Amino acid sequence: MSHEKIEKLWIRNERGETRLATPEEIIRKAREVMSRKVRRGTSMSSPQVVRDFLSIKLGTLEHEIFCVLLLDSRFRLIEFVELFRGTIDGASVHPREVVKLALSKNAAALVVAHPHPSGVAEPSVADEQITRQLKAALDLVQIRLLDHVVIAGGIAISLAERGLV
Repeated sequence: MSHEKIEKLWIRNERGETRLATPEEIIRKAREVMSRKVRRGTSMSSPQVVRDFLSIKLGTLEHEIFCVLLLDSRFRLIEFVELFRGTIDGASVHPREVVKLALSKNAAALVVAHPHPSGVAEPSVADEQITRQLKAALDLVQIRLLDHVVIAGGIAISLAERGLV
């Protein structure tokens, strides 16, 4: 269900009355639907599926979190993990912890992501630097870093598409 196609969404309360849903209720419902749709074993081989999933999961957060999509050798989801939590303008990311998590889940590949609550999706210098550090650390243990996605303002920017992964 594309947001461009949603004109109105009605919800029913416990008394059976219907009313127009608030934007927050629509987002919460979209997250529920996406969470049910994307589960262990879901193929994440399409960049668009990954971007859609991450946009719904992270798009409205008011603080930074650093997430990891752990994938098997066929790019099927093992698990989605919110690994680090930050403030409105940053989160500390520790490559050692990312590698440790990936090894513990026997992941063959990862996609990492985080939101920019500022609404500006443009990756920062720090985003580019942590991407290089993660790639180098994961390469040592033969785990592929497929992408680092930054989500903000309804936009998902792929560092892989920019040649930074």
